[in-house]
Amino acid sequence: MKRAFSFGLDREWLVIVTGIAFIAATYGLVRLAYGLFLPDIQTDLALDSAGAGYISAGSSLVYCLAALCGFLFGRQCPRMLIVVATATAAGGVWGMAAAAHLVVFGLCAVIASVGAGLASPAMVSVVRRNIDAKRIDRAQSMVNSGTGPGLVGAGLLALLFLPGWRLTWAVIGVITVLIAIALLTADRPDPADRNEQGNAMSADWVRRHRTALTAAVLLGVASSAMWTYGRAILVDSGGSSQSGTIIAWIMIGFGGAAVAGTAIPLAKWTATCAWTLSCSTMTAGILLVAAAPGQMAVALVGCLLFGWGFTSSTSALIAWTSTIDATRSAAGTALLFIAMVFGQAVGATALGAIITAAGYGAAFVVAAAIAAMSIAVSTLARTDRRAEADEPDASVDSVRAPSREPGQQLSAGPAPAERVAGELGAQQCH
Repeated sequence: MKRAFSFGLDREWLVIVTGIAFIAATYGLVRLAYGLFLPDIQTDLALDSAGAGYISAGSSLVYCLAALCGFLFGRQCPRMLIVVATATAAGGVWGMAAAAHLVVFGLCAVIASVGAGLASPAMVSVVRRNIDAKRIDRAQSMVNSGTGPGLVGAGLLALLFLPGWRLTWAVIGVITVLIAIALLTADRPDPADRNEQGNAMSADWVRRHRTALTAAVLLGVASSAMWTYGRAILVDSGGSSQSGTIIAWIMIGFGGAAVAGTAIPLAKWTATCAWTLSCSTMTAGILLVAAAPGQMAVALVGCLLFGWGFTSSTSALIAWTSTIDATRSAAGTALLFIAMVFGQAVGATALGAIITAAGYGAAFVVAAAIAAMSIAVSTLARTDRRAEADEPDASVDSVRAPSREPGQQLSAGPAPAERVAGELGAQQCH
């Protein structure tokens, strides 16, 4: 019995580690490293800021379509999603590495983003069927923090190979394939999977997400400043060497990775309180980079704060939808992430135009203002919750829903055993 128990735990950890690595590859190495390599790409391909924004926007829109497919098929065939995610991510970056013309590069960059869109819903299902119910909550949170290590890895590769961005993309493709093979080996499909309810979305279900959807879009718009132009603003300031700007990017990764360590304390907060803290931290990070991009000490702190704030905000979004309806938390996660990345598409295009017209500083101040707007949304959410509590049907739903699921998806939000602490946190935030 002890040997079987130990083997089960070892396999669970293998799934968690390979899951973290897969998110690190598809998000941190493939999708988000575009902003890290952008200054060198712009030099080689004569790409201006507006054009860079268009490519980023196209990638975000394709991510949304991929996430929608993941939402529809994530429960039925997660392994197939992992295979397709790997093929598009690796194939996309290899195409970018070989591209001689800007149009080809842009198309391949857009294709590469499909991988990240499929990865998240696939990993939700993989974790649910491989991890014991008591440990799902923490496992999902750990897998969700994989973006941070991916950003650190991208930064280390950049230090090794830049300005040779083509070789860097080629290596990233190989790493992504190897990680996917390890993940598929670790995954063990279970015929008795703990499935959620059907993915059908009622109008009432979407209505109850309206405030969270608004917050997600604003988060996407604001964060696009750092993800697309974060290194470019540091290079443009002339206050640091190439290695210094890459280290700043690595600090974003360290901030994101730190979310795994703060997940347990934040579990005692309600989702909207965690959202307020996370977005406030992200706003401070954007402002610091905007205020002093030429002073590396300040910029490094700003990047660290942004990395933690953004990644923690995504966990808060997942906790938010679990609070609304825990029985459809994977569907809610897909919906909110699609909204967030749609916001990134809008933000990358709009901020690119602002940079062309008024410079990086103005664009980053606008992004910080939008991030601050997303903080106010959490107040609306608490107002909505109190209003729904006055409706008999909504009240019944809000009490029943969390009890149907043993843990929340990918979140820093409270598991059922911690809901009393969450209620205390809600009272403090009021």
